[in-house]
Amino acid sequence: MSNLKVPKLYTIKNTPKETLEKWYRLLTVGRAIDEKAPNYLKQAIGWSYHAPYAGHDGIQLAIGQNFEKNKDHVFPYYRDMLTALSCGMTAEEIILNGISKATDPSSGGRHMSNHLAKPEWNIHSVSSATGNHTLHAVGVARAIKYYGEKVVSISSQGESSVSEGYVYEAITGADKEELPVVFVFQDNGYGISVPKKDQTAQRKVANNFIGFKNTRIIHCNGKDVFDSMNAMTEAKRYAIEEGKPVILQANCVRMGSHSNSDDHLLYRSDAERNYVIEYDPLAKFRRLLLRYDRFTEEELQAIEAETKAVIKAAHKAAMAAPDPDPASIHDFVFAEPVVSEKYPEGLHNAEGEKKKFITALNETLKAEFRENPDTFIWGQDMANKDKGGIFNVSKGMQQEFGEKRVFNGPIAEDFILGTANGMSRYDEKIRVVVEGAEFADYFWPAMEQYVDTSHDYWRSNGKFSPNITIRLASGGYIGGGMYHSQNIEGSLAAIPGVRIVYPSFADDAAGLLRTSLRSKGLTMFMEPKALYQDPKAATVVPDDFEVPFGKARVRREGTDLTIITYGNTTHLSLDAAKKLAEEGLANVEVIDLRSLVPLDEEAILNSVKKTNKVLVVHEDKVFGGFGGELSAILNEKAFEHLDAPVKRVGSTYTPVGFNRILERAVLPDMQRIYNAAKELIEY
Repeated sequence: MSNLKVPKLYTIKNTPKETLEKWYRLLTVGRAIDEKAPNYLKQAIGWSYHAPYAGHDGIQLAIGQNFEKNKDHVFPYYRDMLTALSCGMTAEEIILNGISKATDPSSGGRHMSNHLAKPEWNIHSVSSATGNHTLHAVGVARAIKYYGEKVVSISSQGESSVSEGYVYEAITGADKEELPVVFVFQDNGYGISVPKKDQTAQRKVANNFIGFKNTRIIHCNGKDVFDSMNAMTEAKRYAIEEGKPVILQANCVRMGSHSNSDDHLLYRSDAERNYVIEYDPLAKFRRLLLRYDRFTEEELQAIEAETKAVIKAAHKAAMAAPDPDPASIHDFVFAEPVVSEKYPEGLHNAEGEKKKFITALNETLKAEFRENPDTFIWGQDMANKDKGGIFNVSKGMQQEFGEKRVFNGPIAEDFILGTANGMSRYDEKIRVVVEGAEFADYFWPAMEQYVDTSHDYWRSNGKFSPNITIRLASGGYIGGGMYHSQNIEGSLAAIPGVRIVYPSFADDAAGLLRTSLRSKGLTMFMEPKALYQDPKAATVVPDDFEVPFGKARVRREGTDLTIITYGNTTHLSLDAAKKLAEEGLANVEVIDLRSLVPLDEEAILNSVKKTNKVLVVHEDKVFGGFGGELSAILNEKAFEHLDAPVKRVGSTYTPVGFNRILERAVLPDMQRIYNAAKELIEY
């Protein structure tokens, strides 16, 4: 839909003088900062990254002037300095960000300069992964639609970042769901030094989406203030009133290099550089104000003099602001979890009927959805008649809670997690659960969003916490083979900011899931799918059971050897310990970690002080697996208590084969655990 006319609400003749003055002040202040920013780097003060916006003035002014703080949501990209200023941020706040001061409202000096935000106003923090915030904007728009608010979500980016796959996922999803989001493409013809022709077959990248059923496309001159204002005003009106997405492509020019780490002299001709300077939007706007007698030269010079005073005062205040405290680096890595008063150690003595692992998950999800009406779940195969997830963990949920809270996601893992990030930005009371992929092995396409979401809380200096639980069916012992039987927790554990839990029994599955859903922050909830229906994992499950993060559970008391384990291998380890005891060889203690991040080091070290020997057992590969971290901790913190080297049992360093015979050769079994334990005991 690109043939609808854009009303001309703003022209040089009919726009009130006070509005024109406001715009000119914003344009001159923004340009003054834009031109001053590189000097901070030259003076070693800061602004190590600066992407000048000159040439994008019209569209950036228009985005900000159409943004209503605390109502609309805007996701500016790294070149959106004037957008931030037009949205209401001050010159001082922008300079605070540029020189990374502790009072920088965007991140407290934690994020790259030029990444501007003010989360308390809904000017959202975005990462440096260009264009990835389109997914967040779609997630916010989904919440806007669900809660029935007449506002809009605005995503801004350069035209080259539209080449990213997740941008297509975002626009496809917004089109399918009919969401009130405006995607602004600021087209300056280059992706750093790469010309547009090397990015897309269409001269205008927005036209790649012409076939999208529900998405309107608007083109405007992003260099012209009036054309940009008219287009952006119409885009916002349409998105809100029609409840459908809009792509607004703004034709801009880039007057300088991509950033201060780029030199456009290496790839742009003199003629081209002279051409873009001739089309300077600020100079054009100034000429129009004079030509149509809206302002006199003296009036404009007076405004420009005031601009210099504003910049001088902002610079002085920002320079006097405190630097970040190095001791603060550990603040806001993890959001605060709920604290269980009834089950502080995550233990219970309940009696009654045992429930299977899958039943515990299903009943806990339903109970928490009843408890908090602002809880949502989506993923692949999540809800279709009687089916609920690939393994039926969410069976019956859509029937009870409706298709607006329980629904299918597309086969696009980045979209599933990225829109969860966005929807959680709408209101901190929202809790989102996603099946991140049908199997843990398929989660890799979502890794870009996983990494981004992992540091949102830290990057925003504690202003935004993505309150999301990612559920993944993990591990083998089902004959599933490659992409169906692998473990990924060892790879994920190196990324700070995410809690990783891995229960082995039904009660712990229920307790950890309840804690995850009630806590702030991001939790990776790994489910050993071989245990879903296994009677060995069935337990009594109290209806209100909670398991705190970072609390291991001693599954078997012992004195001669400690086995540290989790997931499927917990049961194998218990079987091996039982056999050793029956044979009179050893009394083995088995510690079920339950939580990998945070880790219960205290429980581990207390056990080692008692037994003096340790066997680490997990399903993942030994090489590069989580057990390597456990071994390092033991060698660093319990070396004097060890009577033997720490030994590990895990999968071989090969892919998991499909054939069950091959799978058994790769994965650890009870006999291998028994043999390793016996060897340690005899050491």
